[in-house]
Amino acid sequence: MARLRIESHTVGAFQENCYLLVDDDAGRAVLVDPGAEGARLVAAVEASGATLDAIWLTHAHVDHVGGIAAVRRRWPVPVRLHPADEPLWRVVDRQAAMYGIPFESPPPDFEPIADGDQFDVGGLRMRVIHTPGHAPGHCVFVGGGVVLAGDLLFAGSIGRTDLPLSDPVRMQESLALVAALDDATLVYPGHGPATSIGEERSANPFLNGVARVLARR
Repeated sequence: MARLRIESHTVGAFQENCYLLVDDDAGRAVLVDPGAEGARLVAAVEASGATLDAIWLTHAHVDHVGGIAAVRRRWPVPVRLHPADEPLWRVVDRQAAMYGIPFESPPPDFEPIADGDQFDVGGLRMRVIHTPGHAPGHCVFVGGGVVLAGDLLFAGSIGRTDLPLSDPVRMQESLALVAALDDATLVYPGHGPATSIGEERSANPFLNGVARVLARR
């Protein structure tokens, strides 16, 4: 199995984690959630020596998409997003204005993804899990012993559910899905430090008993 190198680049006013996934053997790469500081992310991809194949989005909140325009000027790669987040995608410039942050709107087009889709980073295949709650189209990407968790799960906390189009009930169902992953699965969240499923299941108060949700479905 290919070994995945994961670079974390914390960007923007919201200190969002953009991840550069690289298969060094194949020389291929993917950017996950390029939230801001597009020129810096372009430089990171160039420094990796890999060819960028795509941009994957966990969701369409402003702090996860603000670097897309700059990256796509350099490489016209596909942007992959769950279509349930299209209402957020279409008004992301208004989100930026509301927060008063500098923002360049991404191109309007994206490639829709769905639960169960699989995408490759070089020789490694990763699977899409639709995890609504923080946002209607929120997804995580799982493979190679890691989960790119976006704003679903943080070290010691979870994503907000008091935002427009958020849903606390669906958030609990989505947390149950990731809580069922193997304990050793490394969690790379949209904000804050990396953690593991086992650590969060034992120490995160928001995951206490959440795995029982699956048993009732």
